[in-house]
This record gives sequence, structure tokens and C-alpha cells, in this order.
Amino acid sequence: MSSVSEPQVAAESSPAEVVPAIEVHDLTVAYWTQPVLWDVDLTLPEGKLIAIVGPNGAGKSTLLRSILGLVQPITGWVEIFGKPYEKRRSWVGYVPQRESVDWDFPTSALDVVTMGLYGSLGWLRRPGKKERATALSCLDKVGIAHLAGRQISQLSGGQQQRVFLARALAQDARLYLMDEPFAGVDATTERAILALLQELRATGRTVVAVHHDLQTVAEYFDHVVLLNMRLVADGPIATTFTDENLQRTYGGRLTVLSQAAESLLRAESGAPKLDV
Repeated sequence: MSSVSEPQVAAESSPAEVVPAIEVHDLTVAYWTQPVLWDVDLTLPEGKLIAIVGPNGAGKSTLLRSILGLVQPITGWVEIFGKPYEKRRSWVGYVPQRESVDWDFPTSALDVVTMGLYGSLGWLRRPGKKERATALSCLDKVGIAHLAGRQISQLSGGQQQRVFLARALAQDARLYLMDEPFAGVDATTERAILALLQELRATGRTVVAVHHDLQTVAEYFDHVVLLNMRLVADGPIATTFTDENLQRTYGGRLTVLSQAAESLLRAESGAPKLDV
């Protein structure tokens, strides 16, 4: 047998182990004495659009912050592609909640996006023409290159959200964490964000997003995490985003649940989505 064919046989008989995008083990987090997450074990695959869903106070944003190392857990650990966040920092892009940002800070849209390149530049190097061209290209991808020189305080809510998406794109990350990217945006911006997420998935990126609209979960995402302080369920939309799991997640909110379940059935049948 030739030396070329031998590795091929070995590769077929013992395929390489697939490393998950995110692995969370026994994660418990509390603020002061108030528990927020309890004993969360979670493995999320690479190359998917993943929604984190649950009621207010369920710990969704805290889970993202824990993955980013912004919250110190009481117990447990998180790994990103098999390593702690500190060793994978350059692999991760983050889009925070729009409400958590000081939009009165005197800076332009282009400057904000350019900040996404500082990790690769280092703090001792100033961004030059190449970096600004990259930032402008990212603004163009989210449809607001014409607003590059505009102060961020002068932008609409949807435009501000696009700026932070462009900043994450500038990082050229392998994993994107987004905290309610669709919240409070107009329909045009929502379509633009969805198209961007689908483009990221097509290039092998992983997106994990906190999402609040149950009606669009099945339409927008491949994989879902149902969370209410504890992990209720996680997995592919088809097998996990079920009425039973939603009831376990949201309790007695039957009106919302029945609307979400009906929306899921209609999405599967190709019928128009209901407005609630």
C-alpha cells in the first residue's frame, strides 16, 4: 500500500474528535446572594445560529457574560473551542445590549467599528488607512457606510445596532455572542441583521444570540437553548423547540406558548407568520 493511501484509511477509521464551539460545565452564578444560574451543563456546536431563550430574569445575559469571562462563577467552567476564554479572546466577537452602551460618548460610527480591530493591532499601534478601509467595509456590509462620519448619538436605534454588528464583523471572529441583536429595531434592520447572521453561518461561523421573540426562533435559528436559571433543554429546533419544553421554561404563560407553538407549526407548513 502506498504512503499516500495509508493516512486516508487511518482518517476514515478514526475520524478526528469534533471540538464544540462552547462547553459549559456545572456553571453556577449568583449576584450578591441572589442565584442567577444553577448547575448549567451545555455543549454548543460550531457553525450554527443558536438562540438562548427564556423568561425575564432567566439568566440569559448572565450566561453570555459568563462565557466572556465578565462574571466570576461560584462553581463550574467554560471553554471555547476547547480552551478558556483568555486563550480564545481573539476568536470571539461580542455585540452587547444596545441599552448598555453610552451612546452620548463623542465618537463616530467609523471610530466605533475601528475599535474592533484593536485586538489584532495591539494598543501601541494606531489604526491606519488599511484598518479604516476594513472598518468602512464592515459598515457597508450592514448597509450604513454612508453614516461612517456620523456621531453615534445622532443615529437611530437600528443604526446604532448595525454599528455594533459592524464592529463585531471587524474582529473577523470565529464565534459571535450577541445579546438581543433584534431588540427594538425596525423591520428593515431586522432583515439586514438576519441576512448577516445567515452569511456568517455560511462561512462556518457560530452565532449565539439571546432572543426574546418566540415567534421567530424557528425561522431564524438552527439550535435553541431554553433557560430558566437552570438549563431546561437544548438542541436542534425541530426536536427541542416544542410546546412541552416551552411550558417547562415559561410555566403558566399559556397564551404566549400557544402562539409560539402555532407560529412554529405555521413556519413548518409554509403558512404566513402570525403577528402578536
